[in-house]
Amino acid sequence: MIVCKFGGTSVASAEQIQKVANIVKSNPARKIVAVSAPGKRSGDDIKVTDLLINLAMAALKNEDIEKELQIVVNRFMAIADGLELDYTICDVIAEDLRERVQGDKSNEELFIDSIKAAGEDNNAKLIAAYFNSIGMTARYVSPKEGLVVNDLPERTYALPEAYANLAPLKNTKEIIVFPGFFGYTKAGILRTFDRGGSDITGSILAAAVEAELYENFTDVDCVFSANPKVVNDPVEIKEITYREMRELSYAGFSVFHDEALMPVYKIGVPVNIKNTNNPSAPGTRIVPRRSVTGRPVTGISADSGFSTLYVSKYLMNREVGFGRKLLQILEDENISYEHTPSGLDDISVIMRSNQITLENEERILSRVKNELHADDVQMRHGFSMIVIVGEGMRNNTGLAARAATAISKTGANIEMINQGSSEVSLVFGVLQEFENQILQALYEEFFAHVRV
Repeated sequence: MIVCKFGGTSVASAEQIQKVANIVKSNPARKIVAVSAPGKRSGDDIKVTDLLINLAMAALKNEDIEKELQIVVNRFMAIADGLELDYTICDVIAEDLRERVQGDKSNEELFIDSIKAAGEDNNAKLIAAYFNSIGMTARYVSPKEGLVVNDLPERTYALPEAYANLAPLKNTKEIIVFPGFFGYTKAGILRTFDRGGSDITGSILAAAVEAELYENFTDVDCVFSANPKVVNDPVEIKEITYREMRELSYAGFSVFHDEALMPVYKIGVPVNIKNTNNPSAPGTRIVPRRSVTGRPVTGISADSGFSTLYVSKYLMNREVGFGRKLLQILEDENISYEHTPSGLDDISVIMRSNQITLENEERILSRVKNELHADDVQMRHGFSMIVIVGEGMRNNTGLAARAATAISKTGANIEMINQGSSEVSLVFGVLQEFENQILQALYEEFFAHVRV
């Protein structure tokens, strides 16, 4: 059995959904199809998820929601029209949206989750209807039928019983069309995964049914060694390990959600990233292990939007529990951290800037100063993380020196450097204004002269 997931651009229009049908029909092993909400049809288009957020915000403000609701319905009507479907499916979608906007607004986060999920949920219903209309026996399956997730306030993740609940889908004779992006708590409350979370849904399904392969269809032929919007004609990656892909996805490789690897990684289901618009292309395979080529670096990625909490205290290294107390302050503010490079008398905690507000920043600085008696504490913003990744890095000396030399040629200063114990990645913290220059310089250093 093959589980395949189709992203927003792959299901953005009737023409794209027809391509999806042809791909699924071409291989009888493709029995489970996870779908996103309709994405952009062109560069200046708006994703259905964003239209739904507009609808949710209007409902929360008690504004007239008819205009926003009709815009969403019209998008689905255009798809249904192009697929020559009966408009009954659009009536079902409109009624579903009306029910959602009349839902419980006491928890704004959960209300918005419910509205956002309507994109994937209704697109799955529409696609299942289209499959059946062209003779492909298909069935829409709701996440209510087994994708159990945790409760607030933690970020959304599938509970262990979700896999057992979904395992019977492996026995299906028809094509299952399953909406991505969300699940339900044990109490029946809808919660969404992070944006782009349909990748996670597909991975959960693949793990649950112990699929032979998880195909993730998107709008590019493969994963590239660097962002093609920054680097000209980057090297294509034909095969990459779970660990390498996880590191690259963490730092800006938007082609695959960084949390989506864990379910398939645990049981060893390989992933193949492919292009809906060019399905014959081999794509990029993500595997447990691969043979290491002559090039030690597999890819380079960069992501902005990081902040640094810098703390200095003389003899910090002698103080038992200092690190725990510092991280406890962040935990109290419900803030996760990314890296903690440190010295004898100082430590930096790197975190995503979107977790920081003026209010919690002030509380954090005050508590670190007063409770930990720090000599110096400051929060700095505007950083990017540059990540160099490769299974072959551990067997090569001088990589850090080569990278640092390449970065120095751009005139940028390295604010932080961190190498994981696995030696699969090397992370540099830099001011985000230098991000693209550094990415280009590192690509030139590690890739420009050799193509393997």
